[in-house]
Amino acid sequence: MQITFSTATLPKSGAVIIPLFEDGKKSKAFTDINTATDGGLERAIKAAEYKAKKGSILEIVAPAGLDNGRAILIGAGASKDFSALDAESLGGSAIGKILSTREKTAIFALSGFTTKKLDAADLAAHVAHGARMKTYRFDKYRTKEEKTDKSALTKIAVHSATTKAKTVYATLDKIGDGIFLTRDLVSEPANVLYPESFAKRCNELVKLGVKIKVLNEPEMKKLGMGALLGVGQGSVRDSKIVAMEWLGGKKGEAPVAFVGKGVTFDTGGISLKPGLGMGDMKWDMGGAGAVTGAMAAIAGRKAKANVIGVIGLVENMPDGNAQRPGDVVKSMSGQTIEVLNTDAEGRLVLADALWWTQETYKPAAVIDLATLTGAIIVALANEFGGMFTKDDKLAKQLGDAAETSGDLLWRMPLTKNHDDMIKSDIADMQNIGGKGAGSSTAAAFLGRFIKKDVPWAHLDIAGMAWNEKDKPTIPKGGSGFGVRLLDEYVRANFEG
Repeated sequence: MQITFSTATLPKSGAVIIPLFEDGKKSKAFTDINTATDGGLERAIKAAEYKAKKGSILEIVAPAGLDNGRAILIGAGASKDFSALDAESLGGSAIGKILSTREKTAIFALSGFTTKKLDAADLAAHVAHGARMKTYRFDKYRTKEEKTDKSALTKIAVHSATTKAKTVYATLDKIGDGIFLTRDLVSEPANVLYPESFAKRCNELVKLGVKIKVLNEPEMKKLGMGALLGVGQGSVRDSKIVAMEWLGGKKGEAPVAFVGKGVTFDTGGISLKPGLGMGDMKWDMGGAGAVTGAMAAIAGRKAKANVIGVIGLVENMPDGNAQRPGDVVKSMSGQTIEVLNTDAEGRLVLADALWWTQETYKPAAVIDLATLTGAIIVALANEFGGMFTKDDKLAKQLGDAAETSGDLLWRMPLTKNHDDMIKSDIADMQNIGGKGAGSSTAAAFLGRFIKKDVPWAHLDIAGMAWNEKDKPTIPKGGSGFGVRLLDEYVRANFEG
């Protein structure tokens, strides 16, 4: 998608998009276009009793006085509350409407569209970013798609009163690249994206300056990663650990580490999942996808910070060699685990990945992301990722990053009682608790693999990695959740 910024005269072809605040405040662009249509915009507003509520759209096809194919009024809500995320939602909502037409060009008429919270450059850049996010499609396997089923849109032009928007957008564009990468990874079918091919996809980050390190099964076996290897032993696909290193900060300064669960397909193993909906388990690598996309965004914008991304890649399959319920495995940390349910496999993968990350990189903080439990969806639906941490400072940092990025989190309980629920009669711990608090007991399990005094948070994103319905900036499918969150966390806390 071509995205341009200009202060010149609006193009006469394509669809022109004019935002409008519900308090009646009119922009210069609105006034100019209304004049060109001999009051056509105001007449349409009156006839439709249009109130410019946030995200509401009023479409005028072939407006008199304009050569443009259509004019689209989009509501921006109250001007005093309008934020960067609102600007993105506005851009995405408007483009969502254009995508259902045969228009090839969309023009945002933003001249004079101002708000106290954003200067003109930031506003225009965020509108453009939201618009781009909505254009994402994963259609590489469609071979007989009707022409009318595919959008004709190829260009988005943003017209405002400043030339600085392009510079602001350049950074957002790199973050957008990371989000699109994560969406691609999460959307790929499991016969295409498996541990080895996922590792190869990570090599694409080398061109951004990221150093890639891959551990294979013999190396992991030598390191004693019995927990991770136990999950993958039922698959013909070899398991991997991939480390992505971006050293853009001060030499020798401890990095922040992101660790992602990368179960490229999860049948549940011997504890087999029901067949209905099992195909969704191609995105059980959503945590690894988010970490990979975040590393692409961070490296793409040349962040002045040292950041490590580690992903544990396995496929959880049932066969004659698969891990059984009741097996006991020994993790890299030396702790033993009684595996009572082979479908509680992500925590086994993360146990070894977290320990190896701490041993190898001595990080200043560790954050893991995983599509870990269905219980978090019961608690938070598809509205928030669950945040588990005993570190109040880290919780505040992540909470602030969530509010700024729009990747929302809700802090969940993590106590000694939850840790007591995973005590085993024959091993150091068992991999599941009782019937209740499934997300908290999973977090407590992971906490046993965090070294003393290492700031750590676990983010359960099971309800957020995949989008079941369209949102203003997120089409149905892979959401890219976590990329902006991690990028913002790095920007706010590890860059001067």
